[in-house]
Amino acid sequence: MLKMVAIGAMMTGALTASAQEEVTPKTDSLQTLVVTGTRQAVDSRLLPYTVTSIGRETLTEQYRPSVLPTVMEQTPGLFLTSRGVMGYSVSTGAAGAMKIRGVGGGAQLMVLIDGQPQYAGLMGHPVADAYQTMMAERVEVIQGPASMLYGSGAMGGVLNIVTRQAERDTVIRDVQLQGGSYGTFAGEASELWRKGRFSGNAGLQYQSTSGHRDNALFRQYGGFAKLGYDICRNWTVKGDVNLTHFDAENPGPETAPLIDCEANITRGLASVSLENHYKRWNGVVRGYYDWGYHHIDDGHTAAETPRQNWYEQKDFIGGLTAYETAQLWKGSLVTLGLDWQHFGGSAWNEDKVNGARTYLTKGDDGRPTTWQKQDEVGVYLDLRQHLASWLTLDAGARYDWHSVVGAQCIPQGGLAFHVTKSADIKASVSKGFRAPTLREMYMFPPSNTDLEPEKMMNYEISYTQRLWDKGTVGANVFFIDGDNLITVVRTGGRPRNMNTGDFRNCGIEVFGNYRFTPRWKLTANYAYLHQSNPVEGAPEHKLFISGAYTHPRWGALVSVQHINGLYLTPGEDAPQEQYTLVNLDAHYNIALDKAKGLGGRLLTVFVKGENLLAQSYQTYLGYYMPRATVFGGVRLRL
Repeated sequence: MLKMVAIGAMMTGALTASAQEEVTPKTDSLQTLVVTGTRQAVDSRLLPYTVTSIGRETLTEQYRPSVLPTVMEQTPGLFLTSRGVMGYSVSTGAAGAMKIRGVGGGAQLMVLIDGQPQYAGLMGHPVADAYQTMMAERVEVIQGPASMLYGSGAMGGVLNIVTRQAERDTVIRDVQLQGGSYGTFAGEASELWRKGRFSGNAGLQYQSTSGHRDNALFRQYGGFAKLGYDICRNWTVKGDVNLTHFDAENPGPETAPLIDCEANITRGLASVSLENHYKRWNGVVRGYYDWGYHHIDDGHTAAETPRQNWYEQKDFIGGLTAYETAQLWKGSLVTLGLDWQHFGGSAWNEDKVNGARTYLTKGDDGRPTTWQKQDEVGVYLDLRQHLASWLTLDAGARYDWHSVVGAQCIPQGGLAFHVTKSADIKASVSKGFRAPTLREMYMFPPSNTDLEPEKMMNYEISYTQRLWDKGTVGANVFFIDGDNLITVVRTGGRPRNMNTGDFRNCGIEVFGNYRFTPRWKLTANYAYLHQSNPVEGAPEHKLFISGAYTHPRWGALVSVQHINGLYLTPGEDAPQEQYTLVNLDAHYNIALDKAKGLGGRLLTVFVKGENLLAQSYQTYLGYYMPRATVFGGVRLRL
């Protein structure tokens, strides 16, 4: 595969070197720019990979504090588990496991904020409660392996939250307050501004609920700030900080309720970056640090005695990413990048009475250690080339080195055929991998220091048709071949992590949106997934349909989501769930500046109902979701 990529790159260079004029694809004016597929904003039609982009209008039209429920609905093939009114938490009984095409759940799917990795350095998984709507301009999802660009953890795909940024001098302030069923409240305030060379984006949020069950309280607060300064026309420096803390009670499965099962989690991140912007050159150098502190009581049932220890964990990720994208010859776009990460952590049980610590992290010799650390370095090269006005080639490769498991070579390539100005056919082959986490190698009885990376190949063909300037329809067909998966097997009567798993997933995804008039819009998507080895949290059928009417003064949105063949545990004979959710959102706008009308300060009053059919269903085994719920609130734009 690497030889094929190299040969393709050399052939491309030879073709373009002999070109006499600029090669420009024939496309219409309806563009969707994305940054996740190439690290630089490009028209998604020029990429051979499937990238779903959900803009701010869609993210905010249902007044949800978290971006994840909306992203799940809008992205075919993506599913997210839940356990209550709000809050996903971590540890045993936690929800928020994301899967794309049946791959993900733990450390197989990467979440980014502006391209910066977001996951627990010790456990390797994302922390779902940290991804808030108020900071997001849009969310981009790569449905399939993205390890060539992002390394380990992007085996199943990537979800990238692109934060808001003002392009001209302005000040926009937003305040949103809402409350409803089960004592639920959510409040947030944010400000987006630019003044000359300075720009900024900051926000605070708080949310809480008593939950629809006993011992299901959830409370979260946090904030973020992002500042930028244009040093000159071509150079910009940016810095950001994000802090989230939540307290979550786990009520346990309904068949065995838990008492005193609580998690107190704090997550923080900070970064500083230097960006350059030229006509033919664009790049970024970014340093970042991500850290977390977890304090957990795993609780007990009524028949058990209280636990004598708390579980505590500290973890971190420090890293540097640098890349430069350049148009070196006609019709080309070449990206050269470097990623370095230093990550690790410590975990221990702490006696509730005397504070004595028993460390759970182990060294290579199997003995307890206070800290476990590792490094990962990756270098990649990606080439996109317009071979003709109707054909674009994209090929790349990554060399990734891990301080314990060694080196990996990750190829990726594909073609985009611009059949007409409004239609594209794409074909791609990509490899994904995931290095074992520190938990899998050095913590708890199944740990095994001899683990190797998980691997998978993704083969995909897609068709997209733009419907004039009113909408888009399309379909993706994919086949996934995965092996070397880490599973728990019993050896000598004891559990042990081993590279023994494999799977074959295939399916089809259909999507479309159409704006009948400036006020009426329809959105729909459907995903079918066949799994050789079914896993939990990956439904066989997933359907979403929404219709929206928007008037300058008022608007309404009705959505329907149908899930069928959702496995609640692994295995073909595992219990399955199916359900249909109907949600309704309505709002009314009140102008606060009569002279400016709706273009000035604006007060929006909204009401929404979720699961209006009062369906009884679960996405996480033993945790039935609330039936019909109602919320209302206000949004103020200043």
